[in-house]
Amino acid sequence: MMAAMSGVLFFDPVCSQPYDTETLRRQAMGGTEATVVRIADALGALVAQHNRTSASGRYLPPRRDPEITDVIVNRDARALPAVRELYPNARVHLWLHDRVRPRSKRARRLAADANILRDLAVKVICVSDTHRHAVEAALRWMGASDRVSACTIYNPVDDDLRPDDSPIDDRKLVFLSSPNKGLKFTLDAFRAVRRAIPGMRLVVGNPGYKSGCAARVDGVEYLGPQPQQRIHAEVRTALCTFFPNFVIPETFGLVLAESKALGTPVLTHDCGAALEVLVDPQQVLPVTADRQVYEWLLGGLPPRWRRWPARAAAGLGLFDMYIERIRAWRAGARPVTSPDPRFALATVTRRWHEMLTG
Repeated sequence: MMAAMSGVLFFDPVCSQPYDTETLRRQAMGGTEATVVRIADALGALVAQHNRTSASGRYLPPRRDPEITDVIVNRDARALPAVRELYPNARVHLWLHDRVRPRSKRARRLAADANILRDLAVKVICVSDTHRHAVEAALRWMGASDRVSACTIYNPVDDDLRPDDSPIDDRKLVFLSSPNKGLKFTLDAFRAVRRAIPGMRLVVGNPGYKSGCAARVDGVEYLGPQPQQRIHAEVRTALCTFFPNFVIPETFGLVLAESKALGTPVLTHDCGAALEVLVDPQQVLPVTADRQVYEWLLGGLPPRWRRWPARAAAGLGLFDMYIERIRAWRAGARPVTSPDPRFALATVTRRWHEMLTG
């Protein structure tokens, strides 16, 4: 058992509200915040949040502390000057979760802090190899790769997540992610699935940090924000996690890794880190030009205005690949999945410990 790393502090400058271990147990929570909790608790590290005003165990308000040896800044490099003032003796690391590509908005924002990144010789932690390759390209583009390095540390999946004897409802699909990650397209696709396979249902959850597009669609049930235990129960009994997202590529995709651990396959696209996480090509469909054009044309419309264009697109076969895959899985070809050792909490914690002590 490794000793607690009480000199290590995770600094969150962007969270919408303070959170801690109890928050993860009792209410809906975004994947990034859930990951911070799991890693900090496993390491015995401290957590400071920009909007916390009182301490809750190891979860602290920002305060000057020269005893801190390492600070991991969550997501936003603009916090680096403040972190340097608060923790003057600490090595500084930047933990990125969002997609960063050369010349993108996020890359330009990161480039604005290139001098302090280079001065502090910041190490950037990425959540997948797919993510890291894009970040390294952005660092080269901004001229910081000589002093700023990047590494991959996967996000962890709760060790309690594994297949059990829950009965599978082969008429039930689940979409359990932020609605901006392709929910409108998912609803369009589900309408076509339900017309082809009557009685299909779609359960939609939301981690709570983005407002949803709760359009009334036959067969769709909106759960709203729910604690993870409830969400995982929904995943266990579903035919699959229905996540045809290519709108915002996942840099990791905790919903993908958790579904895999629970024994529930995912139907998604070869976009971002999806194939790296899932590995199984049967669960990953290509992103075709017709889907990209469709979403480019309709992406700004509310779901109720997409109904008739979606029906016309269905007539042209836009959603056929989802229908065919779901039919096959219902007929006995459903992939078998299980927890991936790459994402085990002990494995990920050991990787963090090696990075921080190296």
